[in-house]
Amino acid sequence: MFAARRLWTVSLALGIGISLPAEATTTHSGKTAEVQTRHIATVFPGRMTGSPAEMLAADYLQEQFIQYGYQSDIRRFNTRYRYTTKDGHQNWHNVSASQVIAAREGKEPQQVIIIAHLDTFTPLSDADTNNNLGGLTLQGVDDNASGLGVMLELAQSMAKVPTRYGIRFIATSGEEMGGLGAENILSRMSDQEKKNTLLVINLDSLVTGDRIYFNSGLKTPAAVRKLTRDRALQLARQLGIQAATNPGQNKQYPKGTGCCNDAAPFDKVGIPVLSVEATNWSLGKKDGYQQRAKSKAFPDGTTWHNAQLDNQQYLDKWLSGRIAKRSHDVVRVMLPLVKELTKAGK
Repeated sequence: MFAARRLWTVSLALGIGISLPAEATTTHSGKTAEVQTRHIATVFPGRMTGSPAEMLAADYLQEQFIQYGYQSDIRRFNTRYRYTTKDGHQNWHNVSASQVIAAREGKEPQQVIIIAHLDTFTPLSDADTNNNLGGLTLQGVDDNASGLGVMLELAQSMAKVPTRYGIRFIATSGEEMGGLGAENILSRMSDQEKKNTLLVINLDSLVTGDRIYFNSGLKTPAAVRKLTRDRALQLARQLGIQAATNPGQNKQYPKGTGCCNDAAPFDKVGIPVLSVEATNWSLGKKDGYQQRAKSKAFPDGTTWHNAQLDNQQYLDKWLSGRIAKRSHDVVRVMLPLVKELTKAGK
């Protein structure tokens, strides 16, 4: 199963130099990502799995991919979730989720997949609703319009770049329900497609956290970690961008690995992954959940799922310039990395 990945690892290692690609230093990197992040968050708030806003956002993403020149389609899957009322009654809610896939083939059958979830948090109880968690007004700027924005800029930048390996962009749904969308994508992949998937890159929550983290999967081979996670950190250092990897201060989450996102289903079956997120793995339970130090503006040190906090106006007020900076920084690292991984121009 790993023969193609071993060949990819060897050839990539031989081809990587220490100089920084010139295109990574452009001052315009991240502008498209920022504009798209703001647009998606404010035009499509309440992108709960199966909601009208989610479907409209999926249509918009597909239109963007097609404009960039990709073959793109929307795939739907049916699922359900359990809602708990204030008096303890539980009811099943059936929903039809929408996912967007855009692809361009390379010269060889191997591929790199880049994913970002498009859904915002769905309230699972009356308590969630009363605490302003999820719902129709949640813009989800950080979680996860920011990941979608970066994904769209990467897609735009790579649209006309010839690559040896194929590239696939996927906007998943159901992430906030336990990665259901990623699991659905994986279930639809043939054994051969799984074998040909060299890496899955997950982009999630890139704004609120103190710094950018690059983490590998538990099952990602050491050689691939070096060429993906460690290479991303090297690029960040060369660019003067503050970045880190999980320091491993919580025994449940080993050093250099991530947790609890759409990369997990792929990692579980042995497909190499790279998780890109902004948080602070040294705070709280040291599990990556607390994004920043607690303060008056961020009482819990997070903005996850909170409609009053994870919105454009609030983040612009309390983290002025952050959306633009993170869009800029993440694209500057990820674009040259994606070009290396797909062997652009070869």
